[in-house]
Amino acid sequence: MLSVETAKIGFIGFGNMASAMADGWIASGRVPAGNLYACASRFDTLQARCEARGMRALETARELVEAVDVVVVAIKPYLIEEVLSPLADVLANRAVLSVAAGWNCERYGALLPGVGTLSTIPNTPVSINEGVIACERTTTLDEDGAALVRGLLGLLGSVVEVESRLLSVAGTVGGCSPAFIAMVIEALADAAVKHGIPRATAYTMVSQMVAGTAKLQLATGAHPGAMKDAVCSPGGTTIRGVAELEAAGMRSAFIRAIDAIEG
Repeated sequence: MLSVETAKIGFIGFGNMASAMADGWIASGRVPAGNLYACASRFDTLQARCEARGMRALETARELVEAVDVVVVAIKPYLIEEVLSPLADVLANRAVLSVAAGWNCERYGALLPGVGTLSTIPNTPVSINEGVIACERTTTLDEDGAALVRGLLGLLGSVVEVESRLLSVAGTVGGCSPAFIAMVIEALADAAVKHGIPRATAYTMVSQMVAGTAKLQLATGAHPGAMKDAVCSPGGTTIRGVAELEAAGMRSAFIRAIDAIEG
């Protein structure tokens, strides 16, 4: 049986998300870089990016599928039919892991009957093994394939399984929110700089605060509202800041951002 240490993994498409996943697997120390392959439309650029990681660059998708055990579909969703349909014969004996938005198990089943697939939507912190990976509960992978793929995903961070109908919104919250939190970090750092703190120090302080607060919530399971209340003394400084954020519509702004993406 294949393991995370022995399986050969190939990326069809090697953009930001695929490279983040590759970096995370290499950083885990469990997946040898030499077991990672990639193909992409611009081979010269791909070759340089793969060589820098110790990966193998291949020129065609068919060549890649024939060389690996797990195929990661990381191309734009609108290209999937065009790229994968001609590969149905060689994909039949591979585990297919999709990171393409809008493509769930049912849709892959219609395009590639008999091919085992699992659909996920990871976020960019997978590159440092701190990601959240929204994973469709339904899969057509066999037992061994599902165990292997879920084992690989577990190296990248926290895997959250959801029903098929919730995969899109789970991916939106996990996948898009790093941009929102980066904006929060930048804004709080700007405030610190405004009051005299050097920029680099401000980013360090704010990013560590965000990381520490998140780890505290995960470790304790505390309700975020209770964590907020614990910092807000009656008549104190924090509650005045909280009141300003409420007046500015901070909560509704985040909810509206998710609503805008989900349409």
